[in-house]
Amino acid sequence: MTTALGQPARPVLACGEVRTCLLPSFQALDGRAAAQLLRLRADEHVRVSERPNLYALSPEVLTGVDCRLPTSNGAKVRAVGTVATRVALTEGRLLQSTAYFSAPAAGPDTRRPWGHYLVRPGVVEPFGKLPEQATAEGVLRGAGRGELDLGMIAESLLTRLLRHPLLDRKVPFKSRRTHLRWTARRIPGGERAELTRFTLAENGLRTVELRLPEDTPVSAAAGLCEDLALHDWLLTTVVHMLDSSRLAAADGGAVVQALRPAVDHLLHLWMPHAQVDRSLVHLWEVLEREPGFTRQWQNLVQRIRDQLAVQAIPLLHQALSTS
Repeated sequence: MTTALGQPARPVLACGEVRTCLLPSFQALDGRAAAQLLRLRADEHVRVSERPNLYALSPEVLTGVDCRLPTSNGAKVRAVGTVATRVALTEGRLLQSTAYFSAPAAGPDTRRPWGHYLVRPGVVEPFGKLPEQATAEGVLRGAGRGELDLGMIAESLLTRLLRHPLLDRKVPFKSRRTHLRWTARRIPGGERAELTRFTLAENGLRTVELRLPEDTPVSAAAGLCEDLALHDWLLTTVVHMLDSSRLAAADGGAVVQALRPAVDHLLHLWMPHAQVDRSLVHLWEVLEREPGFTRQWQNLVQRIRDQLAVQAIPLLHQALSTS
């Protein structure tokens, strides 16, 4: 569908999924190695920044799709276009793959040549009218058989990178992957972006619902959700470390060994909205109020420091008594 001036119709819905995992490398990658890992296209450079943290972002690659959209009401909506996928690496340690698309309110009734879709990167056009609410709910629920599966597209690129010869496939500690699904409904340009819902589900699934002004790039929404997914992964991983360390039952050496990876590899990574578009930074305030991301993180960090301090006292006394 195009406007009267022949321009592509404005998207009314954007959807995506982020996969987050620990890079399978015993040593964190430096900026040069990160750029080498994330070079998905020969014609575009990897963006690498060192402030306020080491962050590398790949160029986008496109996946052509021609399938049904996920819907919560069972509506069969065929759509054609391209899904954009990119990969980010934070501090040479945390790897994220994101697949996302935007869709207009309506599309053509017949399939167009591929050239029509290729000049609209990251846009998926429905045949006829888009059931906006049902599609948003369907994406958050997860794709069914024969439906557009953003998680599978993101996972495919992640799997490809994890086989890169730069990686020794030796992890400094065990961790679990998480996946975050997000949708963004469009609102008039004069209104402020809103984060209307953030949920934690089983098996590492998180869902986010946004309302974004018409002039907010979809890539900015993807960046926000990558940032949320990264910090949620940090919280989830450190909580799991503390739960697994069995603080009350383990001896001092075992506790130190269990918690040391958090100190060596994770505690310095907490830096909310460092890479988020300035127009969306205020959405972090919602998560700081409920569930209180930074407050929870600070509590976890203090628990780790207290445990290490407690365990260090008898070891220090033992060292002094034998000297």
